[in-house]
Amino acid sequence: MPESKPQIEPSPDSAAHHRVLIVDDEESMRLLLGRTVEAVPNVEITLAGTCEEALHLVGSRTYHVILLDLLMPGVGGIEVLKGIRSAPPNRATPVIIVSVMADEDTKNVCRSLGISDYIVKPIVRESLVASVKAQIAVPNRPTTTRG
Repeated sequence: MPESKPQIEPSPDSAAHHRVLIVDDEESMRLLLGRTVEAVPNVEITLAGTCEEALHLVGSRTYHVILLDLLMPGVGGIEVLKGIRSAPPNRATPVIIVSVMADEDTKNVCRSLGISDYIVKPIVRESLVASVKAQIAVPNRPTTTRG
């Protein structure tokens, strides 16, 4: 059952929307993160449950923010992050790590790969929403217009 289709569509009258990709191998966490990010106005959310699906999506579509778990089967979140940073169209897209890994070494590796934020699970709803909003608000970030 593919989950790469958008779970939330912006209203037809909204002038712009922001695409958010949520990558986590646990379905309950993907859904929780999706429901949390719904608090951000004008978002279109795409869910990915595997590293391979995430790499396919980031190679074929531009996102405005990517939420990424690190502990996932397959190549793992660090390799997905390296893949995002190595090629267009999401090389400069803000990536927010959402992980149970709280050690400084892991955080430093992620920082060296250009993450925008690091949130340790269990998430605090307000912190995640504020982080996503902050990344979307960065000047010169491309927006998508409906048309």
